[in-house]
Amino acid sequence: MKLFSKEQIYQGDKLTSERQKISSTDLMERAGMQIFNWIHMRMQGAQVPIHIFCGIGNNGGDGLVLARHLILDGYNVKTYVVNCSDKRSKDFLINYDRIKNVTKDWPTLLSCTEDFPEIHQDDIIVDAVFGIGLNRPVDDWVKALFGHFRSTKAFTLSIDIPSGLSTDKVPEDENSAVWAGYTLSFASPKLVFFLPDTAKHTVQWEVLDIGLDQEFLYTTQTEVELIGKHEVLPIYKPRDKFSHKGQFGHSLIVGGSYGKIGAVTLASRAALSAGSGLVTAYVPKCGYLPLQTSFPEAMVITDADEEQITDLKIDIEPTVVSFGIGAGTHTKTINAFEAFLKTNKTPLVVDADGINMLAKKKALLKLLPAETILTPHPKELERLIGAWKDDFDKLKKAKAFSKKHNCIVVIKGANTITVLGEKLYVNTTGNPGLSTAGSGDVLTGIITGLISQGYNTLEATVFGVYLHGRSADIAVEDFGYQSLIASHVIDYLGEAFIDLFKQPEQPPEAETETKEQEAK
Repeated sequence: MKLFSKEQIYQGDKLTSERQKISSTDLMERAGMQIFNWIHMRMQGAQVPIHIFCGIGNNGGDGLVLARHLILDGYNVKTYVVNCSDKRSKDFLINYDRIKNVTKDWPTLLSCTEDFPEIHQDDIIVDAVFGIGLNRPVDDWVKALFGHFRSTKAFTLSIDIPSGLSTDKVPEDENSAVWAGYTLSFASPKLVFFLPDTAKHTVQWEVLDIGLDQEFLYTTQTEVELIGKHEVLPIYKPRDKFSHKGQFGHSLIVGGSYGKIGAVTLASRAALSAGSGLVTAYVPKCGYLPLQTSFPEAMVITDADEEQITDLKIDIEPTVVSFGIGAGTHTKTINAFEAFLKTNKTPLVVDADGINMLAKKKALLKLLPAETILTPHPKELERLIGAWKDDFDKLKKAKAFSKKHNCIVVIKGANTITVLGEKLYVNTTGNPGLSTAGSGDVLTGIITGLISQGYNTLEATVFGVYLHGRSADIAVEDFGYQSLIASHVIDYLGEAFIDLFKQPEQPPEAETETKEQEAK
């Protein structure tokens, strides 16, 4: 799914008006009606008090359209205008006049703290104060109003975006933005719904189709894409009946040191479970017995040193190499990595101590093959790109780093983001159970295994991150967040593949209707 920028949404609105020969007021009516339909479907006329707070711009106009339709349908509605400026949009004024024609209870003007209405916990708040166009700090009294919303503990529904949030920056004060229980977003979700600094402002979100021009939606290229099942399914490469292991590549997993052979074992298992035809682990001598006994499907090559990697002598021709998990950062290991990079032309995945080596010796970055994949955890990422002040600054630095070194950077988190140049791919799978030792090693193995069998580096990263999270989502149903471990993610990887082709389960009434249609 494309995540459109603020500027692109404005462009889409304009093109829609031109091509469909409708006014901006008509488009606002359509948007407000979609919100009404969403609420009406769920409330079915229930007389719960609904408090609609409208700003004086187009977001407020959407709120006025909603209020008018709710009033006409007999709902218990109280409408307020948050009078925060002397400037009013044209479409707001048109809809302000329209609502006065359907009720004697005209919208209440709010302009200071004393105007705040009484709201009970069982009431509903609709936030239509500010939209995506907010470009100034929120007034103190409006911030206090948002605090009033939160203090009531009433369910809060935001229109398009929680008021006070911008689409491209983090608010300086988190209390200057609404804390919504649900957000109905037009055309596409907003990037701020997926970043740790800002996602907390909406518990859930949903996209409403307001009929924007289809050509615009299909042809406009966005800098951000949201990755779910529908986005990765076209990436999937099916297997021919007569295929054999030699067609699916040979993954080489390089890493491990005394006491950290488990990381290599996890990554090797994950690579094979992701579909790699062959997997070889390159480890210090101390890793030979653990690997051969715990993972018999892997082949093992050992370094001359007992406890660490000191000299990468490889007599095989792997399809892809992953380096760094559990390797440590001993000088001899760094030197071995440098010598390897000077001759290697094979696609490369670098994780853990491999990233720490790159951060420690920045000259190694120039030796990376094109589109090398880096999978750092937050502290490793900071060592690479430097400290950041907020999530948008982190993305800016990661994009600059990716462009400079022509590499793919995986920013791990609740919504892991894959960065390639200016392009961001935001993942939607995964859960808190992945906050466990070894889950990063498994991700490295999955990505490596996908490259091995013919996926290009970007496909492998985006698909690998998705599968990693989806496997955890399936596994967590059996183990819960606290008891999920990295090995479970590998064990359920097959179910994540199968899940790609499962149809959503129909509710009982839909299933009955389908059977009746088939009988006819």
